[in-house]
Amino acid sequence: MSVLYNQIGKGYDTTRQADPEITRRLRGHLQLKDDAQVLDVACGTGNYTVALEQTGLHMTGCDLSGQMLDQAREKLSSVVWDEADAAQLPYEDGQFDGAVCTLAIHHFKTLLPAFKETFRVLSRGRFVIFTSAPEQMDRYWLKEYFPKAVDESASQMPMPKEVNRTLMQAGFRIVGHESFLVQPDLQDFFLYSGKFDPSMYLDPDVRAGMSTFSSLASEEEVAEGCRRLKEDIESGRIEEVRSRYRSSRGDYLFIVAEKY
Repeated sequence: MSVLYNQIGKGYDTTRQADPEITRRLRGHLQLKDDAQVLDVACGTGNYTVALEQTGLHMTGCDLSGQMLDQAREKLSSVVWDEADAAQLPYEDGQFDGAVCTLAIHHFKTLLPAFKETFRVLSRGRFVIFTSAPEQMDRYWLKEYFPKAVDESASQMPMPKEVNRTLMQAGFRIVGHESFLVQPDLQDFFLYSGKFDPSMYLDPDVRAGMSTFSSLASEEEVAEGCRRLKEDIESGRIEEVRSRYRSSRGDYLFIVAEKY
């Protein structure tokens, strides 16, 4: 994972920033008072770490990618930034009041070691995960144009039942799930952020910040998919394509667990 995100990290923040609604929901699910100590596991360039710090929490961010952490450290000095493996956290037992992990669990080699470590470093409190599920990704209209890449990306996403089971193995109690629907004003350009703006995917800078395109899609599939997408945008056919992929399952989801 560190090699992949060292590569992506070179231009990651060109298109990625904390979305206010996602930040609000993360903060709400944590159910913590100001000044609580919170760990952001696999924090990347720290966009959500910084956003949560600015809500009144005391944040620590850890990630395997030195490239991404270099960018994170430039954003806010009051946050503690550590280069660390989620499966071997360099923190004391019970050091934190809560933890978050945004769009990263699919990069863990296995879930259980990371979840056990997160459980260990929590005193009590919640672990809030933001992710997507394979069944949600199956309804992304992107599959019409980049089927192999989206399927490969979906295959890396743990099923919610697997996440629940592994969290409980680690000692957590499952609080619940909340689906998240991408909105037109989404500010963080992750994979399905262009749900309402298909032309976004024609921009190579946008694609470069999405691991599905930067590491999973072949050049041939991207070129052909973009050609067809451009044609469909110009002809108006894209609206018919989008209508066929509507889903009631949500586009992403929050999984909330608790140590008590």
